[in-house]
Parts: sequence; structure tokens; C-alpha cells
Amino acid sequence: MALFVLGVWLAGCATTSPPVQEMSDARQAITAAEEARADELAPQTLGEARRYLLQAEERIRAGNYGLARSDAIRAKTRAVYALQASQAAQQTVDTP
Repeated sequence: MALFVLGVWLAGCATTSPPVQEMSDARQAITAAEEARADELAPQTLGEARRYLLQAEERIRAGNYGLARSDAIRAKTRAVYALQASQAAQQTVDTP
């Protein structure tokens, strides 16, 4: 049973195509966060998103598409968190 699970997991990681959609999603999420002033209001989280995206790009160049996909998804998730934090901070500032 353990070998079967390991085989399924490895098959899922052995992707033959680059994560084009995931990379696009991550870039769009980072852009949205930047437009919401995440550089000022959530710099650490936005920085993490950028680092994951750079790591994904490096993995694509190395042909490691499975890990690149994971990093791109992490980049998008961190960018969404940065966007949400920026929006929350802006609401706090805008509220009298």
C-alpha cells in the first residue's frame, strides 16, 4: 500500500509541462497586491510572494515543473494575503 501511495505521489510530481497558468496567476496576484500598496502596508508578505515566484522561475529553467508549480501556487497565496492585509490596513486608515 505504501508503495502505491508513493508511486501516485511521484507520478503527480513528474509533470512534463511548465506551470504556465499558475505562473500567470501568481504574477497577476502580485500585481494586484502592488497596486493595493502592499509594498508599504504588507512588505514582508509581498516579499515572500516575490521570492516564491523567483524560485518558481528558477525551477522552470531547471525543468523541475512540479516544484515550480508548487512555488507558483505559494507565490499567489502569499500575494493574496498581502493584498488582503493592504486592504485591511487601508480600511483602518480610511475609517474616522
